[in-house]
Amino acid sequence: CVLEFNLGQLQVSKELVNDVILPRWAKSAEDFIYKHRKALESEYVSAHLHEWIDLIFGYKQRGPAAVEALNVFYYCSYEGAVDLDALTDEKERKALEGMINNFGQTPCQLLKEPHPPRLSAEEAIQKQTKTEISTLNLFQHLPELKSFFIEGISDGIPLLKAIIPRNQSRSFMSQGSPELLITVSMNYVIGTHGWLPYDRNISNYFTFIKDQTVTNPKAQRALSGPFAPGLEITSKLFAVSHDAKLLFSAGHWDNSIQVMSLTKGKLVSHNIRHIDIVTCLATDYCGIHLISGSRDTTCMIWQITQQGGTSVGLAPKPFQILYGHTDEILSVGISTELDMAVSGSRDGTVIIHTIQKGQYLRTLRPPCESSLFLTIPSLAISWEGHIVVYSSLEEKSTLKDKNLLHVFSINGKYLGSQVLSEQISDMCIVGEHIITGSLQGLLSVRELHSLKLSIAPLAMRLPIHCVSITKEHSHILVGLEDGKLIVVGVGKPAEMRSGQLSRKLWGSSKRLNQISAGETEYNTQDFK
Repeated sequence: CVLEFNLGQLQVSKELVNDVILPRWAKSAEDFIYKHRKALESEYVSAHLHEWIDLIFGYKQRGPAAVEALNVFYYCSYEGAVDLDALTDEKERKALEGMINNFGQTPCQLLKEPHPPRLSAEEAIQKQTKTEISTLNLFQHLPELKSFFIEGISDGIPLLKAIIPRNQSRSFMSQGSPELLITVSMNYVIGTHGWLPYDRNISNYFTFIKDQTVTNPKAQRALSGPFAPGLEITSKLFAVSHDAKLLFSAGHWDNSIQVMSLTKGKLVSHNIRHIDIVTCLATDYCGIHLISGSRDTTCMIWQITQQGGTSVGLAPKPFQILYGHTDEILSVGISTELDMAVSGSRDGTVIIHTIQKGQYLRTLRPPCESSLFLTIPSLAISWEGHIVVYSSLEEKSTLKDKNLLHVFSINGKYLGSQVLSEQISDMCIVGEHIITGSLQGLLSVRELHSLKLSIAPLAMRLPIHCVSITKEHSHILVGLEDGKLIVVGVGKPAEMRSGQLSRKLWGSSKRLNQISAGETEYNTQDFK
């Protein structure tokens, strides 16, 4: 890669230094950075990290231990070695300042005893599994995944959205009580269910408490329609605030974004700024912004308004209006931390804008050898800014490369593609993994950088309409065509016993019995 930075010149040859020469083991600058990050988190570094701390901040910084470790620096560089203010001789003062500037300064000595070594990954997992309330990270146990199903949420009606919002408020008195799991069905019925993420006394490591109103026609909470005629109703039309207070919905006939209070079950606001149907929504990771995409070829960034730290609605006007596409927007993503808004269109392009200034940055064009019409039905942004794009040839085609997954760097550099045998319906990125669900019923977990499968896909038998990950990374939630909610997590250890949950809630003597069908294992078949 040619950076062309002015980094000076070599002292002998006077050769200009304006680039980085990569070692042979690095395929690219991105691969160089990725491998260094992996190395910094490797077992070798973990096993020797305390030795570095001892040298820089610890007991080997000074004294006999420092001499023995050959860790002795020029005396002026140590903290407190020289009191410049006490020097009266100006020449001596300038000479010492020059030495300090030349040799630098040794950090403060923080420790005078050896620093304990870091736990290995195996030791950390063993320690974690011994804690009664700790969750199991499913990405550390991918070969052991099992699936459980919950019925009665949306029997016979596709489940479009199933999500556990990230930042539900938890006071001291409410610790141990259920969080909310939000569902939206194809008939627009909304459910707010109870979710307890972990318990050692049950086989599936979770408890699901069904919202009884979803099956009671008189008490049901539903989105006010109608939706736009002919619009495909998908999970992209719905988003939930991170405190589980608001449900945002798009696709309405009047081009609006509707905001519903999940607590009251009532419409809070009706925002109409797009001049055509709103086709997709997404929230950022910290719950500050919502982005919408429309058939009018524009995207809008909205601020989620709050009172006392609680989400109460959307600002009446969009914070930014983003232009650049020539056809309707099909997918959007947003990262406030990285100041980037990303949109994918039916015109086959992905455009990146900044959030704060609404400035156009670049256009990405996923590679396609076919002359057929390419669209961007779905995309996602990782914490580090990697952009994963799902592209599809819209016309009916028997081509093997009709569906592809692509990954780009935060700077828009194309990093690779993977041909898919299925049609993606929903996807999300967690750390260094991509989770996808398909209309062919396959749930896949892939590595972010290589796009290779981490495990064989889990066959869910029916089309998948939505996928999401719990905030503890302990379970994957999957919504199916028949209304079942599939909960995928780490399989039951042999010593665990199944049965009813009897948990005493904080601040209450009430006991909950696990009455859902969540104990029932859903037999998936490995995709051949």
